[in-house]
Amino acid sequence: MSKRDYYEVLGVSKGASEQELKKAYRRIAMKCHPDRNPDDKTAEDKFKEASEAYEVLSDADKRAAYDQFGHAGVSGAGGMGGGAGGFGNFSDIFGDVFGDIFGAAGGRGRGGPSRGADLRYTLELSLEDAVRGTTVQIKVPTLVACEPCDGTGSREGSRPSTCTTCGGIGQVRMQQGFFSVQQTCPNCRGRGSIITDPCRTCHGQGRVEETKTLSVKVPPGVDSGDRIRLAGEGEAGMEGGPPGDLYVQVAVKPHEFFERDGKNLYCEVPISFVDAALGGELEVPTLDGRVKLKVPAETQTGKLFRLRGKGVTPVRGGAPGDLMCRVVVETPVNLNSKQKELLREFQDSMSDNKNSPRQSSWFEGMKNFFGDMKI
Repeated sequence: MSKRDYYEVLGVSKGASEQELKKAYRRIAMKCHPDRNPDDKTAEDKFKEASEAYEVLSDADKRAAYDQFGHAGVSGAGGMGGGAGGFGNFSDIFGDVFGDIFGAAGGRGRGGPSRGADLRYTLELSLEDAVRGTTVQIKVPTLVACEPCDGTGSREGSRPSTCTTCGGIGQVRMQQGFFSVQQTCPNCRGRGSIITDPCRTCHGQGRVEETKTLSVKVPPGVDSGDRIRLAGEGEAGMEGGPPGDLYVQVAVKPHEFFERDGKNLYCEVPISFVDAALGGELEVPTLDGRVKLKVPAETQTGKLFRLRGKGVTPVRGGAPGDLMCRVVVETPVNLNSKQKELLREFQDSMSDNKNSPRQSSWFEGMKNFFGDMKI
């Protein structure tokens, strides 16, 4: 009986990739494997047919011969597990599914060099330094490659030996019913090798603790939450792997006068009720020095005055923000008898509601509110 076309057996096109072939074979094997279909001759034949097709098409040389000469070019190629005489273990077929999940696809282990961990350092800055930019020195405790063993963990002149538990793969296979799950080797902990003669300095770790002093250039305009990345200044990698990075996290300390909101600054300016009523000129602080602020007559408490361009230039560029000054009318304290008498005379002179329009409208509204209530 003539054989079916291998591409037709797997249900793929002739240009199918290796991943597409594997996916198609898994689908058929999952459905027709004899372990899942005992005493089913039809399923067994389909599995044999798919196994033979996959064995040929997954091999680049065999696939090329098959594409050129058909079945004659690969005559004698048996099915998976030795052709008609045997079947691959069901868990072996799908073991690489779990290998993909656990990082050990196709039998590749986790051993070998690995990248070092990233580190984070919180840098506290004054508002002035955050706005203007600065350069600071920081000390960071980290792990660096051991110099005597050059990060290998083995004493000079010796080398790690291959782990006998996992054979150097770094993974072991655990059987669970039909499936086998690959897990990190408990003997070598995924490295694939055992250090039999450890370095006396790092005791086989390949890394030692060290406090590094680094210079950090802080650009102007940074704010709390911004990060500065120092590439390669994190922990050293395992077995000679590349180091991680250091992320410097900016935290701006509270300021005596200013609060920052994005690129704008806010501050409160206390003024006397005389200045608020008659108007005047005040000195207010900015990050560049003191400036004059003209307060018009009849200014109410809470009034915002904008000083353009006196805020922060954003770290990513753009126009500088503004300084928003909120005036707060201050009630005088520690009055002497004469001052109190003058204030009473002043109060008596303000019997006309035109001097306090907001107060008058508020009381009028309150009367209307209670007048509408039904008790």
